[in-house]
Amino acid sequence: MKLSKVAEVLDAIVVCGEAHLDRDVRFGFASDLMSDVLTLSTDNMLLITGMSNLQTIRTAEMADIQQIIVVRNKSITEEMREVARENDIVLLSCSRSMFRTVALLSEAGLLPIY
Repeated sequence: MKLSKVAEVLDAIVVCGEAHLDRDVRFGFASDLMSDVLTLSTDNMLLITGMSNLQTIRTAEMADIQQIIVVRNKSITEEMREVARENDIVLLSCSRSMFRTVALLSEAGLLPIY
């Protein structure tokens, strides 16, 4: 699924990374525990989280995750945007709960990691 489709399905706002919306994502992983995220090694993965802080971006950078969606209308800081831009990470934001976000993306064809 293209990231542009992810944004469409969720009515998400593209915070940064507009130039990369043609990227394909195959898998989704939802977590607010960044330590769980660091245990993964999956390509073409979308991180779905309610954690809206710099640690989320740094964790994605360390785990080679190139796309993140922040749920529950959480605020995204300018520092988060900057670091995401520097690392070519697509950062999306949506107003839906994590549960609803995962359900919609699953219905649209995004696969779980396990």
